[in-house]
Amino acid sequence: MQKLLDMITAKMQQAFADAGYDAAFGRVTVSNRPDLCEYQCNGALSAAKQYKCAPIAIANAVAEKLDKADFSMIEAVMPGFINLKLSDAFLQAYLEEMRSAEDFGIEKFGAGHTVVVDYGGANVAKPLHIGHLRPAIIGESLKRLHKFFGYHTIGDIHLGDWGLQMGLIIAELQERQPDLPYFDLDYTGEYPKESPFTLSELEEIYPTASSKKTDPVFAEKAHTATFELQQGRRGYRAIWDHIMGVSLPDLHRIYDLLDVHFEKWLGESDADPYIPGMIEDLKTKGHAVESSGALVFPVAEEGDKKEMPPCILVKSDGSAIYATTDLATMVQRMQDWQPDKMLYVTDKRQNLHFEQIFRAAKKGGIVRAETELEHVGHGTMNGADGKPFKTRDGGVLRLEALINDMTEFVRAKVVENKIVDETEVEDTTDKIALAALKYGDLSNQPTKDYNFDLERFAAFEGNTGPYILYTIVRIKSILARYGAWEHLPIQVPANIYAKDLMLAITKAGPALEAALKTSSPNMICAYIYDLAGAANKFYHETRILTEEDKALQAGYISLIGLAKRILETCIDLLGFSAPEKM
Repeated sequence: MQKLLDMITAKMQQAFADAGYDAAFGRVTVSNRPDLCEYQCNGALSAAKQYKCAPIAIANAVAEKLDKADFSMIEAVMPGFINLKLSDAFLQAYLEEMRSAEDFGIEKFGAGHTVVVDYGGANVAKPLHIGHLRPAIIGESLKRLHKFFGYHTIGDIHLGDWGLQMGLIIAELQERQPDLPYFDLDYTGEYPKESPFTLSELEEIYPTASSKKTDPVFAEKAHTATFELQQGRRGYRAIWDHIMGVSLPDLHRIYDLLDVHFEKWLGESDADPYIPGMIEDLKTKGHAVESSGALVFPVAEEGDKKEMPPCILVKSDGSAIYATTDLATMVQRMQDWQPDKMLYVTDKRQNLHFEQIFRAAKKGGIVRAETELEHVGHGTMNGADGKPFKTRDGGVLRLEALINDMTEFVRAKVVENKIVDETEVEDTTDKIALAALKYGDLSNQPTKDYNFDLERFAAFEGNTGPYILYTIVRIKSILARYGAWEHLPIQVPANIYAKDLMLAITKAGPALEAALKTSSPNMICAYIYDLAGAANKFYHETRILTEEDKALQAGYISLIGLAKRILETCIDLLGFSAPEKM
């Protein structure tokens, strides 16, 4: 379905052509003065230079060629603007087509293409902390948005499960329990099926081991253990299996609380088998060269305005690093899925890292020349005071604790205000809390830092998730009281509030497309806030359920029903849903 602005522009271009001028001058924009008009064309000003004619004369000539049935106002004003307002009939016909079409007639230009969204970035053996919130919910939203536009989407958590933290845990476990069979090189039997540590014990083992990294003796043990694990030492691999078996269920549980779901739970360990072949290929092609005992891939290009260090593939001690596993992961993804696009959602402080590996992937032929590689670098979440978010004792707050804090705060409001019956408190609380948390984050531009403010995010008024939910629930209530409404046509005489709502609805497709093209879920938030505002004004100022004209009432119901469907679609793209009551 053609976008409304494109339709109007096409009509304006035809009018320019019919008046004897170049159609290219007929570009139409949304008016920045809605008190004067809805749309505007300034092409006559530019055309005047080419045709040596007064712009107002061109504007008048073009205005005469426009179809009066499409516009309720066509006005040429000095010095040469053409101001427009759409007719009720034209707008109703457009909204009726939106209502009847699948997904509002929005073009599925991603059909036939595959995108891999790399997000989450959790490290096994470590509890998720607040720093994991943004990549999880931004990545989930972008994945859902791509799927909406027809892409085959694959969300991959890309676990940190193969690095030094594994060696640290193994070394610490050996100091605590040296008699375990995993450390006996002569042991040939089956290893215990039961893990030698619980989740809580593992979460204590890692930070203890990490604090010993400055001890050269312990550090050497940890590095050796990491190397031997990666070389396939049997006992260490068994410990690794235990670490994964204990950690993964808890990671699943926390991500489920956020309604974040990955299609693939692959990690650095899965990329490891691809490293040797990749290195040899890069050597053969002349891209991998020795430098101070290390193997590097020079990625600097002529014209770089800042220093671009080479991408290190193998360190001088023979170990691989993040860049190596990231490139090997690309090898695996190209082999298994042939994606047209790979999208990485991580902290923006990793910008240089991704610039290096993207260049290496293209130069080294790891990905196709036309494969899109994009890094969505996000800012940090700070406390309400603008300082880094910390617990009272100065530690890093766990993600589960943040979720619980929001949930408890919302539950208290739900119970105090008796929003729902006791049997519905938990489900309603969970949905409002998730909306408050996700919308509070996603309404900010991804690259920007923001301050987490529990009270502001959970407010039922203002630009918040709960406000959007309240609007949806209010519309649901009106529709439920009316009865069957799903097949009612859009036939609404456009009073000022109805017209504003209708125009807001037509912007759904452009808003979602802009969010996709810029990887900016905040654009969805901005759109639905405007749409919710228009819907609220409409049903506050319009008699709907008490309207005596049944045909008019049906038109009103159909209009708010369409607004509800769009709001529900958008919040699903953001990763939350609305309760039945609020």
